[in-house]
Amino acid sequence: MSLFEKLAENFENLIAKGTLKLGDKMPSIRTVSKENGVSKNTVIQAYLLLESRSCIVSRPQVGFFVCLKDEQRLPMPMASSPRINSAPGKEDGLIGKVFSNFVNKNITQMALSVPDESFFPVARLNKCLQTAAKTLSAGGTGYDDIQGNLRLRKNVSKWSFTWGGNLGVDELVTTSGAMHAISLAFMALTKPGDRIGVESPVYFGILQLAKNMGLKVVELPTNPEFGVLPHDLEALIGEIDICLLVSNFNNPLGSCMPEENKKSVVELLTQHNIPLIEDDLYGDVYFGTSRPKPCKAFDKEGIVLWCGSVSKTLAPGYRVGWMAPGKFIKSILKLKLFHSISGTTVTQEAIGLFLENDYYEKHLRQLRATLYSNSLHFIRTIADYFPEGTKISRPQGGFVLWVELDKKWDTGKLFDKVLTRGISIAPGRMFTLQSQFHNCLRLNYGLPWSDKLEQELKLLGQILKEE
Repeated sequence: MSLFEKLAENFENLIAKGTLKLGDKMPSIRTVSKENGVSKNTVIQAYLLLESRSCIVSRPQVGFFVCLKDEQRLPMPMASSPRINSAPGKEDGLIGKVFSNFVNKNITQMALSVPDESFFPVARLNKCLQTAAKTLSAGGTGYDDIQGNLRLRKNVSKWSFTWGGNLGVDELVTTSGAMHAISLAFMALTKPGDRIGVESPVYFGILQLAKNMGLKVVELPTNPEFGVLPHDLEALIGEIDICLLVSNFNNPLGSCMPEENKKSVVELLTQHNIPLIEDDLYGDVYFGTSRPKPCKAFDKEGIVLWCGSVSKTLAPGYRVGWMAPGKFIKSILKLKLFHSISGTTVTQEAIGLFLENDYYEKHLRQLRATLYSNSLHFIRTIADYFPEGTKISRPQGGFVLWVELDKKWDTGKLFDKVLTRGISIAPGRMFTLQSQFHNCLRLNYGLPWSDKLEQELKLLGQILKEE
């Protein structure tokens, strides 16, 4: 046995014994080389061998992590099959109940869909705020341009090169977060009674906004790995007037549409002159080698209204977002003028400053590593302690997991039960307007991993097994 094979075998034994657990980061190549008195090349060969055996996985510029072998994986949930022209389910106040305690620090907030505040670069953001207040006219107390802060638009434009966007400064409009951008898009492009196609399940805020604006929601079949498939959308093309997709790491499934599917969807919608609102809020939080392109990258006719923000990656409370509305920009600017005139000048300038340097990429690199490790820890713990038959999504980005339980479970009732134990979850039926997903839940792995968190997941599994 060669030296690197023996080293790989030692690590494989540590993984088998649980000394190195799923989600743990492997020691650096330099550390292993020094502690074992071998060359760095020997360590690299050992790690590559472990990777070929599906014991570890590499993440560019981050390192190697202990991962699951295929035979150890829990099954994926089935693709959704919502009914077309289904009557809306009964409103039971579940969303309000779930979020009534979302600022309670004594509750473990697995229900939220935002990384823990400890993951954000607060000190650096504070410096950017101070600089913004000094450099802006009147300290940032005045109105900004209707189209939005110029520094922010310039740097979002530059950042779009990561997915081949090549957006111009004049193609962008700043907003107060991604939901504000989506709201403007709804107001500009729809009227009460129009039919909007969305993924199923999808973020409840999108559903409630559409419902409150008098739109008819058409929930589309959605694959937990690949999102909405082009042939499923084509089959329902006569049922929709507008479409909204979370193409990269959908909340709550974590699905990501392959590039060829995105291209096909854009071509299909362009052919039928159906606008596409794209919520690309999670695209920067990828676990692979590169950022997945949004549908906007394949938009030749300006039918895609691309929406984004830093609410999930950098500063939720700053309420800084943007959109590239394509050929609808004049309508969007007119609405923005009527509804808000301009955004918050200081925070937009601060985020523009943050994006101007390499702070954002450094922050994202660490955030991605932490979230990827957390996702593996969650999957391992759920596999160890949840009842037999549990199914779970395997997102390649974002920070939420979709868990499917036995049909006997009502996760709305489960929410009440676990809340008394200091744990908050998001029941599955929050993410649909139909009567479905009662046995599903969404969990946020964007929390600092700890023994306490592992024990709380174990408790959740024990409660499920007691029934």
